Amino acid sequence: MCPSCGSLVGVRDERCYTCGRANPGLWGFGPALRNLGVNFGFSQVVIGVCVTIWVAMLLLSGGNFGGANLLSALAPSQGVLLLFGMSGTLPVFYGWRWWTLLSAGWLHAGLLHIGLNMYWVYMMGPAITELFGPARTVIIYTIGGVAGFLLSSVAGLVIGNVPLPFISAGFYTVGASAPVFGLIGALYHYGRKMSSYVKQQATFIVIQSLVFGLLVPGIDNFAHLGGFIGGYFASALLNPMSRERGDHTLIAIGCLAASFLSIVFSIIYGLFFVQ
Repeated sequence: MCPSCGSLVGVRDERCYTCGRANPGLWGFGPALRNLGVNFGFSQVVIGVCVTIWVAMLLLSGGNFGGANLLSALAPSQGVLLLFGMSGTLPVFYGWRWWTLLSAGWLHAGLLHIGLNMYWVYMMGPAITELFGPARTVIIYTIGGVAGFLLSSVAGLVIGNVPLPFISAGFYTVGASAPVFGLIGALYHYGRKMSSYVKQQATFIVIQSLVFGLLVPGIDNFAHLGGFIGGYFASALLNPMSRERGDHTLIAIGCLAASFLSIVFSIIYGLFFVQ
C-alpha cells in the first residue's frame, strides 16, 4: 500500500498511480515497516526504556542519591541527570544544550516520580495507540515532550526567580509527564472532534493533574501545559480521523532515533567537552 494515500502499489513501482508519490514501495521495506507499526508496543517500550535509564543513573550516582523524603527517594544525583540530558532554563539557554528538549522526557528524578509517570503511560498508552495508531502515538509523545520542556525553559528565563508554584521546576526539569500531557492534549483534541465522552475523560485528567501540580511543590506545570498544547496541535496536524500511513511510521522511527541520539550525545558531550 502507498504510504501516502493507501492505494495498492507494486513493491518495485517507481511511482504511485493514484497520488504520484515516488517509490511508494519504500525500496521493498514497506510491508516490514507496516508490520513494525502494528506490532510496536508503545507502553512497554516507554516503560522499559525509562526504567532502564533510571536504574543506570542510580548506579552511576553511587551513594549520592536522594532519600530524605518520599518525593526525593532514590533520586539520581543532579550531576548524573545533567550528564544524561536534563533540560530546563539553565541547560537550554545558558548551556546551549538544545537536544535536552528530546532527552529529558526519558529521565526521572526519583522513585515516586518515575512510578507516577509510568503508571499514566501504562494506563493511557493502549487507549491512545488504539485511537491514533502506534506511529502517530510516538510522534505525539515526542512533540509533547519537546513543547513541554521548551515552554518550561522559556518560562524560567522570562519569569526568573518569582516564587510561584507553577514555575518551581523551570530551571532544571525532567520526566515523562510533559510527553504524557502531549497524549492528554491529543486525547482532548480527538474528543472535541469525535467523542464527548473522550473529551470529558481528558478534561477530568487535566483537572486532577492541575490540582496535584498546584498543591505539591516541585511540579513543573509549565512543562505540563506545553506538553498539552504540543499534543493538541500534533493531533490536529496528524488528523486522527484518517488512517495511519507508512509515512507516520518513518517519522516515528526518526523521533525514537533522535531521542536515543540526544541521550547519547548528552553523555558524550558531558564526558569529553565539559570540564
